[in-house]
Amino acid sequence: MYTLPLSVALLAIALPALGGRSPSLVARASSCTLAAAGSGKDDAPAFLAAVKSCDTTIVPKGVTLNISSPLDMTGINNKHINIQGKISFNPDLGYWTGHAFYVPFQAQLAFWLLGGNHILLDGGGTLDGQGQAWYDAFASNSSLGRPIILTVSNASDVTVQNIAMVNAPEWFNLVNEAKGVVFDNVTLSAVSTSKNAAKNTDGWDIYRSDNVTIKNSNINNGDDCVSFKPNTTNVLVSNLQCNGSHGISVGSLGQYAGVYDIVENVLATDIKMSNAQNGARIKAWAGKGVGSGIVKNVTFTNFIESNVDNPIVIDQCYETSASDCSEYPSNTYIQDVWFDSISGTSSGKEKSVVGSLSCSPDGRCSDINANNLTLSPPSKYGAATYTCQNVNITGTSAGLFPACSTT
Repeated sequence: MYTLPLSVALLAIALPALGGRSPSLVARASSCTLAAAGSGKDDAPAFLAAVKSCDTTIVPKGVTLNISSPLDMTGINNKHINIQGKISFNPDLGYWTGHAFYVPFQAQLAFWLLGGNHILLDGGGTLDGQGQAWYDAFASNSSLGRPIILTVSNASDVTVQNIAMVNAPEWFNLVNEAKGVVFDNVTLSAVSTSKNAAKNTDGWDIYRSDNVTIKNSNINNGDDCVSFKPNTTNVLVSNLQCNGSHGISVGSLGQYAGVYDIVENVLATDIKMSNAQNGARIKAWAGKGVGSGIVKNVTFTNFIESNVDNPIVIDQCYETSASDCSEYPSNTYIQDVWFDSISGTSSGKEKSVVGSLSCSPDGRCSDINANNLTLSPPSKYGAATYTCQNVNITGTSAGLFPACSTT
């Protein structure tokens, strides 16, 4: 028989002070099991206390924790968070816009910061961002800050697996200044039930992080399936099914003046991309006063695409007018990129065009390789067309890009 650790015993005694039918805590050795406080009660304090005091925290099946205040789980070590039930973030827009954690990159907000060392988050349960209220409010207020469901921040050796996430207000996941992070068998879904779309619901954004793996997951959302933001290195993305997304995207990079962005050593493989805006994409800013950077050693391979507007894209004029691009080319250099074994169909939005590699002049794109491309537009547009500018393309499919010099 285990002796209840003093810290856990004190925690169990303290919980009733939260008022009402407060979350109960059953502790055996270093395992704590939570129950919801009841209608309208905030379960965040008890959830935080359990995670900090217990090696394993369990949210059982059938239990929904109402989270009405931010979850700061940074600085924890050797923890197992086993969510079998549901974590539901209260859609109190006025509260969260003033109390969610602020993430400086692109002025993001976050419900939940998870950081430290040796952390496992699993259990087969659900994280619910209650996004519908946010989608409707954003439709009339595009400056509305909307929180990310889960932010893995200042962390190492973190695994998130066997979890579902639904209706993120904005991004589902941010990996921020972390290393050794794995997401495995994660299901993401953002679906609006009104006329207002679930916008900017990126599946994963990776920023200033190294050695990240995202695999064996199913994503239905309204923005990038996975986005490699500045200073992302050594990433594997594999066996994903992405529906309705904006693609597997490098960038955008070079957005901020005086900032040098790096994305290096990325492999995206075995991707099924359906009903999407983009497939395999690299995007960088141009124009006056933008930043700079480099994209190096990125491989997109074994993509099967269906009804995708732009199956293959390099865009060094992202969110920039053609005149500004011409006068102020992108300062983000792109090199050692491979588009290999990419097949399927475009949507026809760009008529016959199935691939567009558009680079800034003066060698800003180099060593761009295309192999085994078998893409086609809807039959009414005839044969597939590939466009390009300011780039030398090599590989077995280089001849598909007749406007560029090829070898």
